[in-house]
Amino acid sequence: MKLYGIKTCDSVRKARKFMKEHGIDYTFVDFRETPVDAAKIAQWLEKVSIDTLFNNRGTTYRTLRLKEKNLTDAEKAEWLAKENMLIKRPVIEYGDLAIVGYNEAKYREIFTAQKE
Repeated sequence: MKLYGIKTCDSVRKARKFMKEHGIDYTFVDFRETPVDAAKIAQWLEKVSIDTLFNNRGTTYRTLRLKEKNLTDAEKAEWLAKENMLIKRPVIEYGDLAIVGYNEAKYREIFTAQKE
């Protein structure tokens, strides 16, 4: 399992805490230290929609004034690769799944069901 995000993000902190509390091993990939490229974005977009992955609520989105650009889905994917802070966090790769965002109920269902 790989958990992608940034250390300072509250949602990422919650996800990491959840994994630790439930004894779930994972590898953490920090976007700031190891940027995610277009190929990885494309892999995720095979599993989740662009609207799920693209964070249009964050500071980066507002700072870049992307709302004014009326981006197509392809343009959004390009921006995700150029500016990883636009990726909704965390992104977890688990088996053939890509799980985006922190959702404790969903995490319990996916990650702890196998352990019981």
